[in-house]
Amino acid sequence: MLKISSWIVGVIVFGAISCQSPEAVSNNFATDARVANGETLQEFMPLDSLLFESVDSGLIPGGAMLVVRDGLIIHNRSYGYSNPLDSILLEPDAIYRICSQSKALTATAAMVLWEKGLLGLDDPVSKYIPSIEQMGVLDSLYADTTWTTIPNETTMTVRHLMTHTSGLSYGEIGGPVFNQIYQKMGVVDLFTMSPISVEENSERIARTALVHEPGERWMYGLGLDVLGRVIEVASGMTFDEFLRAEVLEPLGMNDTHFYLPEALSSRLVPVMEPHSDGGWKIHEHPLYNIDYPMSGARAFYGGGAGLSSSPLDYAKFLQMYLNKGVFNGHRILLEATVDTIMADHAPGLLENSGWNQGLAFGVQNETGEANGSSPEGTFFWGGYFNTTYAADPSTGTIGIFMKQTYGVNDASSGQFTNLVFQR
Repeated sequence: MLKISSWIVGVIVFGAISCQSPEAVSNNFATDARVANGETLQEFMPLDSLLFESVDSGLIPGGAMLVVRDGLIIHNRSYGYSNPLDSILLEPDAIYRICSQSKALTATAAMVLWEKGLLGLDDPVSKYIPSIEQMGVLDSLYADTTWTTIPNETTMTVRHLMTHTSGLSYGEIGGPVFNQIYQKMGVVDLFTMSPISVEENSERIARTALVHEPGERWMYGLGLDVLGRVIEVASGMTFDEFLRAEVLEPLGMNDTHFYLPEALSSRLVPVMEPHSDGGWKIHEHPLYNIDYPMSGARAFYGGGAGLSSSPLDYAKFLQMYLNKGVFNGHRILLEATVDTIMADHAPGLLENSGWNQGLAFGVQNETGEANGSSPEGTFFWGGYFNTTYAADPSTGTIGIFMKQTYGVNDASSGQFTNLVFQR
């Protein structure tokens, strides 16, 4: 899931104790020769200093930052520790739970189906998941956790799922009311090691309720998880199979998986949270298990928050969008489709926010740029465990910032944005 308090200001910065060598040249990106030789370009020296200072002061255990401009890697560093408890240094090819960064990949898979004529943006969701039609807007939740609903007047569409306007909530971060409802119905809204399928979870969601009328307002929720089931029905494949065949494999995203192959498991960074003694501890949560990419039933493909990836892998995906739909010799989307994705699909619902809701990303608008945010047209999002990204078409710049922390509020975000994205 996206951690709202983290991404709304832009790209998050992290610090480091030690700085390892840059990653080797990718088959798909060129690398500045100075970066390949372990140098930091002059424009990023203040950023390096900031990162060292951040971890020296105990703000974060470590992280990775990648900057690509016009297809050229101009900064690629890992900093600090993967696991500070065992003094394990973070490697450049580390893999992170990207949580809500999964959403843009899910939306992209849906747009591949849209181009094929197998899915319509304004199709009722009930065309693919008939039980969704029975949902109503929550009226009252009683002490015994039963509830009543009011029939909704507006039909939920695929577009609503993609733009956080469906009326579907999250549980834990959606508030105590829906947290109770989802727990009672066994809805998965985070990560699971249980043997539940995308279809089964969607049916459980359909037996709950909506927060509001579809299209009435913007609210972060499980729309992209339900979209994963829509993709399965429209494609005739499991969501994992379709995403891999149509997006991940053509882009060469070999580090990106719902569940990591054994050969990649050692590269997964543990999620750390602050310890009461001032150090770090492995994050634990009563409702989910962060071992989900490696353990358990490995059966649930969470379109809203389920993927793990590496910075370089995710840069391939973003570069495809900067290239208007093509990368690694493969066209994933038509140029006109990319333009459609970047348009405002929730007009009037995010006034004064500085950004518009596209079909796969938040997109910076002129109001945001005027207030000192990233340039207009910059598209962005982030993840629950403090991974984040932004890409600016006007300069061809991608910035990706990945760490695995919970309960950490690093205030360096604006500095990173200024250093990487401001003109």
